Amino acid sequence: MVRDPSQPTGAEPTSPAPTGAEPTSAEPTSPASTSADPARGQAAERPRRPSLSPSRAADFKTCPLLFRFRTIDRLPEQPTADQARGTLVHAVLERLFDLPAADRTPERAAELVAPEWERLRAANAELAGLFSPDAAAPAMPPAGEAPAGAPPKGATAAEFLASATDLLAGYFTMEDPRRLEPAERETLIEATIGDELLIRGYVDRLDISPAGDMRVVDYKTGGAPREAFEARALFQLKFYALVLWRIHGVVPRVLRLLYLRDAEVCDYTPDLDELLRFERTLLALWQAIERATQTGDFRPKPSRLCGWCAHQAHCPEFGGSPPPYPAIALAPGVPAPAGED
Repeated sequence: MVRDPSQPTGAEPTSPAPTGAEPTSAEPTSPASTSADPARGQAAERPRRPSLSPSRAADFKTCPLLFRFRTIDRLPEQPTADQARGTLVHAVLERLFDLPAADRTPERAAELVAPEWERLRAANAELAGLFSPDAAAPAMPPAGEAPAGAPPKGATAAEFLASATDLLAGYFTMEDPRRLEPAERETLIEATIGDELLIRGYVDRLDISPAGDMRVVDYKTGGAPREAFEARALFQLKFYALVLWRIHGVVPRVLRLLYLRDAEVCDYTPDLDELLRFERTLLALWQAIERATQTGDFRPKPSRLCGWCAHQAHCPEFGGSPPPYPAIALAPGVPAPAGED
């Protein structure tokens, strides 16, 4: 659940799923699989193979050195208040659909916030110390650059939870969850492309209409972004659409971004030719990742996003030095690492 962008289009219809003409379909050309992962984060028993997630692909596109720090060096990153809030809101929305349809109300969602936060804190040591009842929030971005909907600098835990509740209120202005029965929630999907590359990621929600039309829904807890950042979110959704087409042989009817802070919706309709082009893009990206892994040549790519990077101390652009490159990454036959969302 990492997350980003769009120029939305208005209120969300409350029908269970999109309807209309039959979806584009074709036979998948490579083996694929899908699976729910109740113990998310625990790797399945399988031989190691090349794999790529949308977040790690986006990291490499944004900055190859960031990809290295996160995926090869695995440098630790302390979660920010915004990241923790996003995780919390996603968890509440997932739990909301466990309730009977009639109970999926704004009031019940608000009641889930505090217990879900306690559950997340208990399960994630890095979240446990993020707030105490009187503690201030971690440092936020410079004034005027904080993501929309962020709790104020110096926020207490209570204010943090209140900001999460506000985001959930935005969700209810776009959808009526009492009329929705998702086919999948927070589900790991995966497929093979190019004979050996496993592409995989977690889908926030998948709706399937009685006619078989698929709608991929992704929750965004920041504000609706400028066009420059919209491409990153659509990249993630196209990634999921490609996986689902490889699994089912059906192109999803709608890729939907729900921006909870601004209560705005962005719908995108992919087509098969576009997904095939996107598949070629992913394979080319993977080849670039493999070359960089074999040589250790992961170069920084300066941008405005550098101001939010947790690894400035190791980045040459900020006068730092990367840690020694792991020798195992250079070993012949070792697949380039990737990671899951």
